[in-house]
Amino acid sequence: MGALPPYPRSIFKPEKQGTGALGQSLCDMAVDVLSTADGREKTAKSRAHAAAWFAAREAGTPLEIGRAQAPSFPARPEAPELRDPRDVPRRKPGSPQGRIALMHAVAHIELNAVDLHWDIIPRFAGTPMPLGFYDDWVKAADEESKHFNLMCDCLEEAGSHYGALAAHAGMWRAAEDTADDFMGRLAVVPMVLEARGLDVTPGMIEIFRKADAARAVAALETIYAEEVAHVAYGSKWFHFLCGRHEMDPKLVFQSLVRKYFKGRLKPPFNEEKRAEAGLPPDFYWPLATG
Repeated sequence: MGALPPYPRSIFKPEKQGTGALGQSLCDMAVDVLSTADGREKTAKSRAHAAAWFAAREAGTPLEIGRAQAPSFPARPEAPELRDPRDVPRRKPGSPQGRIALMHAVAHIELNAVDLHWDIIPRFAGTPMPLGFYDDWVKAADEESKHFNLMCDCLEEAGSHYGALAAHAGMWRAAEDTADDFMGRLAVVPMVLEARGLDVTPGMIEIFRKADAARAVAALETIYAEEVAHVAYGSKWFHFLCGRHEMDPKLVFQSLVRKYFKGRLKPPFNEEKRAEAGLPPDFYWPLATG
């Protein structure tokens, strides 16, 4: 799909703009998060920058979007060790250690999501977008930060911590593959990867409910409820860009997923929640069947 045609930035320029702490634009804030290695510190910065963005929006003086160079790979702590997906040990979720491994995997996904949502801001700042686009992704990054901390709290309650186990090294691959394709990023990250979370999270909630792990159940229920909106943001802005360039959203989505996503989509699908997020079945079922 490649780069989108230019669009006049002045259409979306607010009357008054300001900068955040230390004169930072929103893109500067995003790069600050992406350049921070420690998970707790990264998410603290994420939440602080999100608060600054929304405070400025409420005051009627939105921060400058700005321009900044996003790193090709976000800063990461020394642990967890990142391995090829085939080399990450599989554990039965019915055991205590299996449940810890599952919580660790979710925490890892959420930390990657924090970076993915901040990355989209400077990565594609050359494509002018309404301020509502930035509202949505800053809000999503803030919520993913909350989700990471919730899962870290659950791990610590279980006597473990984030970094104690090896983790999936392929989480950032979707960002690398779509680094130059705005619509491809929206199609693959929120509309495929995050939509998959809507499919599998109810089963995870049931695992922890059977184990009487109330804190983990509450955390996953929060994640499940808020991830619907994140998928919806992807669908909304994907459709927006398709409309801007007079493209058929369904056909473009299917083409981009076939280009960037390895393999077929795997049912069963949570059709109710996907529909709530703006993903009708005729978008994704053809990608599961051929």
